[in-house]
Amino acid sequence: MATKTPLDADAQPIIRRFNAARLSDRAIDELIGVCRGVAADGVITTEEVGAVLKWAEQNRDAANTWPADALFARIREMLVDHTLDEQEQSELLGLLRQITGGDVPLCERVASYTSQLPLTKPMPKIEFPGRQFCMTGKFVFGSRRRCHEVVTTKGGQPQAVPTQETDYVVIGSIGNTDWIHSTHGRKIETAVKFQRRGWRVSIVSEEHWVSFLE
Repeated sequence: MATKTPLDADAQPIIRRFNAARLSDRAIDELIGVCRGVAADGVITTEEVGAVLKWAEQNRDAANTWPADALFARIREMLVDHTLDEQEQSELLGLLRQITGGDVPLCERVASYTSQLPLTKPMPKIEFPGRQFCMTGKFVFGSRRRCHEVVTTKGGQPQAVPTQETDYVVIGSIGNTDWIHSTHGRKIETAVKFQRRGWRVSIVSEEHWVSFLE
């Protein structure tokens, strides 16, 4: 008797889904490396942008996930006239640096940096009573437990992972090795997906969150 392939809640083979996710992770890591290379000298040429778009064509599945989809949508807008002017070059350089985490240390030369690309704009007012918070990354403020304690003390509810009920995903200023990619993680990816579905979750930085603790 043939062994049945285990299925997930959407009736999709779990092994196939796992392998697809692993390939997507690898492709996004590769994209981040490409972006770092293009932005390294602080100058972006039309030829370099063409190479990035070529990567998108060769990795279409990954190109439809964040942050790749945001990057490619903006590039295509810029290249409607088949050229990049100085303003577009400057904007694109900034976008690439955001995706790769930038080159400015956020806390005394820490080894990794937090991408600001997915932060909710304009930054929302943070309310605590009855609100649900999901923390991701490492925090200058203190340990994850300490952050959860503060949220609870102010009437909020900490969450381990984002859900449909989440109000805020807070990104710690110090990246960590638990993240799937070098500049963002699963919790951030999930929150971005929720936003696109019209759900209420806001993605905020540690700095913005701390400003509402006083």
